[in-house]
Amino acid sequence: MKKNIQNILVKSIGGSVNLLSHVAPQQSLALAYKLFSEPRKGKINKNKIPKTLQKSTLQTHHLGDQEFCTYHWEGNNEVILLAHGWESNASRWKKALPYLKKTGKTIIAMDAPGHGFNTNKEFNVPLYSEFIELLVNKYNPTIAIGHSIGGNALAYFQKNYPHNFEKLILIGAPCDFKIIMNNYFKMLGYNNKVQMQFQNYVWNRFNIKIENFNASDFLKDCTIRGIVAHDQKDYMVLVEEGKKIANSWKTSKLVITNGLGHSMHDDNLYEKIVAFIES
Repeated sequence: MKKNIQNILVKSIGGSVNLLSHVAPQQSLALAYKLFSEPRKGKINKNKIPKTLQKSTLQTHHLGDQEFCTYHWEGNNEVILLAHGWESNASRWKKALPYLKKTGKTIIAMDAPGHGFNTNKEFNVPLYSEFIELLVNKYNPTIAIGHSIGGNALAYFQKNYPHNFEKLILIGAPCDFKIIMNNYFKMLGYNNKVQMQFQNYVWNRFNIKIENFNASDFLKDCTIRGIVAHDQKDYMVLVEEGKKIANSWKTSKLVITNGLGHSMHDDNLYEKIVAFIES
């Protein structure tokens, strides 16, 4: 019953955007992009910081007029950079941290745009990659691990700001932005006019066509050793997405799990990742 009510509400919002597109197209586009790009979850309340992050050292960074944070667990001079996914935050690495600490490396988990303590509300992959570039230039990480859209952002970063990582690990990462986009259009029930406006906006702002925005293309020339981990029962980002990335990225190894869903928290998987890092 609750799900049906939620679906009706979502469709009614989409219907309002469709109606607005006929009388005020710029406003309808702004609303459609706002609904797509502003996460509803993932912010951190400064009065209620997750226990995992309380045990870290917090650093604040600035990119233009934006402020975002990283969380540090000190180790040796080699750095592991962690990039979380949509509507999440750096505390999502809670279960992975005990394993990663065994490597002895310094671990840095970052806020994505619109998440954590980030002052900005907007999230998009190009902006995420700019955050990553700032941190890469500052800390020179040797390992990068991204979950979900954080993995996609690392792939986009590697295409546009190549960095000599020793190893790159993508967990449950989506490949084709077009699939994400089409699912969003379908969920809201947008008409063709809104969909076309949205695609034109992506092209004009980011200079990339939606059909060409995919991680398999970003990593096809990448020679960094990597892991692409994906679960057979991930219903948020289907396992075929991980397979497409791994097939294109020739120096990666595909790790398929079963029953972990999209979060992919698993002792055995983390042990494999640590073994790969230390190999």
